[in-house]
Amino acid sequence: MYSKSALIAICALALCASCGTLPWNKAPDADEVNLAFTIQKNLLVISTASVQGHRGRFVFGSAEPRTVFDATFAHSAGMPAGGPVVVQLSEKESVTTTPLFADLRGAADAILGADLWGKRAVSVDYVSGLVTYQKEGIHPESMTLYRFSGEPKINVAVDGRTIPAIVDTTSPDTLVLPRGTAAAHRAKVSLAVADTNFGSIDVAYGDVTAPRVGNRVLSKFLVTIDYGRREVGLWRDPRTRL
Repeated sequence: MYSKSALIAICALALCASCGTLPWNKAPDADEVNLAFTIQKNLLVISTASVQGHRGRFVFGSAEPRTVFDATFAHSAGMPAGGPVVVQLSEKESVTTTPLFADLRGAADAILGADLWGKRAVSVDYVSGLVTYQKEGIHPESMTLYRFSGEPKINVAVDGRTIPAIVDTTSPDTLVLPRGTAAAHRAKVSLAVADTNFGSIDVAYGDVTAPRVGNRVLSKFLVTIDYGRREVGLWRDPRTRL
């Protein structure tokens, strides 16, 4: 089975001197691969990726443990059921994995999960449109760090109460909170993340078992997920407005 987020939602910085200090101060090395993405329906679509020569709408899924291909797309691409496939991330970088197949209901042709990154770190620069896939790990300078087990998580403050929330790039929303026994609805809450106060913000209450923070909030930060060290780092990106 694939997680509910598949159905629910389904680094070169150019700053002027006034924009602040970068969370690292050296150029990417040979162990880093920059993957370009476009933002479509507020989801991150890796535009360089393909499988068996077929390109599609491949969404970056930070919280997905396994890569999931839409069953119809997989069939049209001639992908072997239950067997390993080579995902071509860029011209020079490919990863072999055994993905899951599912009906993604038109949301994507694939969700690229954590199995592709192994124990490496992945940085998401929303402004530059780059996912940087790196061996070296997290650059902690100026970043707020969070340890996690299971899915990548950070702490968020909702109406003054600090709770863990899953970092979910397959969510186009701000924050999705468990609805419990109430009907699905939207409401205003006071939200703070990594010492950044978003003030009163519109969030969703839906069919999730744990809070999930999505791209409308994450895009205000440079986000690094180190899957090997089990850390998430957030750096408030001064190029964006709240």
